[in-house]
Amino acid sequence: MCKLSRKSGLKRIDPCMKTFISELNFILKKGEQICACCCGHEKYPMTIVLKRGEYAIELFSGKLVNRKKRYYKRDKQGYYYIPECVSEQQSEGNKK
Repeated sequence: MCKLSRKSGLKRIDPCMKTFISELNFILKKGEQICACCCGHEKYPMTIVLKRGEYAIELFSGKLVNRKKRYYKRDKQGYYYIPECVSEQQSEGNKK
C-alpha cells in the first residue's frame, strides 16, 4: 500500500496497484473492464470496481455499486472509499 499523497495530481491508479491492475486486465472476460481502484492507503480496504455490462461490482467484496460513475466518496481527511465496502464503524469514525 502506498501513502496518500495530496500532490499526486491527476494520477488515476495508485502506484502500488499499477502492476496488479495491468495483470488483472489480461484475465478479464469479454465485456468486463476495470473502471476504478484504490489500495485503501492503510485506512480502508483495497477496492477494485469491475464493470460487467450495465453493472458495477466491487471485486473483493462482490458488492454491487449502484452508480454509473463516482464510485468513491471522499472522507474529511481526503481518503477515497466505497461506502458499500466499509463497515458502519469505519464510516462513523471518518465523520469526526
